[in-house]
Amino acid sequence: MLTFAQKQNMTETIAYIKESLRDLYPSSEVSSLVRLIMERVCNIQPHHFLFCKDKELPESEKSRIHDIVERLKQMEPIQYILGTADFYSLQFEVDPSVLIPRPETEELVEQVILDNADKKIKILDIGTGSGCIAVTLRKHLKKANVIATDISAEALARRNAKRNNTTVTFIQTDILDPEKAEMDIPFILDVIVSNPPYIKEEEKKDMERNVLDYEPHLALFVPDNDPLLYYWHIAHFGKKKLRRNGRLYFEINAACGNMVVEMLEEEGYKNIELIQDLSGKDRIIKARK
Repeated sequence: MLTFAQKQNMTETIAYIKESLRDLYPSSEVSSLVRLIMERVCNIQPHHFLFCKDKELPESEKSRIHDIVERLKQMEPIQYILGTADFYSLQFEVDPSVLIPRPETEELVEQVILDNADKKIKILDIGTGSGCIAVTLRKHLKKANVIATDISAEALARRNAKRNNTTVTFIQTDILDPEKAEMDIPFILDVIVSNPPYIKEEEKKDMERNVLDYEPHLALFVPDNDPLLYYWHIAHFGKKKLRRNGRLYFEINAACGNMVVEMLEEEGYKNIELIQDLSGKDRIIKARK
């Protein structure tokens, strides 16, 4: 069998990628990785594969592909390798300091967009990370004023706002420090949306290596004895900062849906809805103050 260094054309390169990854990833994921690599590295779209099958690749592209494949063999997420992730038809810069945007979060964003289309409102995204929620909402809700907060420096989120030609106000604060958060965010809000850390420490044993070894644990995990830590603090913050009938939107741990609903009821929220994602798991909660 030819080594990759001896392979010259696109067909051989695709075969190399598939052969290298077939025992590590499901076949459907390997196919997706092939499409993404050829698209981003060689600028060849999937519908051109057949026409370009004999295309010779330059050494620079072959070297880049080899590097990507070696990192994929270590289960590093392709989004971190390429430095970008797609979300709601937009592209975001990502690195290991932020979570990789996920399809479930697209469903959360969709709920906010559907409920608030064409409204002149003020939205706060808590724990913005890459900025994917805030930037996407600003892109699709043209009349909205969007504010985004995170405990970490928000330089990457700022770049993503610029990358997608949107204007978002970024504030560095800690929602777990109520006095600081209330001082740093002196606005009355119409909507609060958040995809906070919600995976319990005990769930680590069931997680895939590409998440556990590479994504930021600060953005993933909560203590086993306090799984609603962030939801409770955000709900309390919302009681002070949301205007009457203002809306609260959460992405949640599927195992904690009823717990979050009960907590919101105890805190006096109304019209609470627990919504399933496309795979049928409890994933989104929305409520009114």
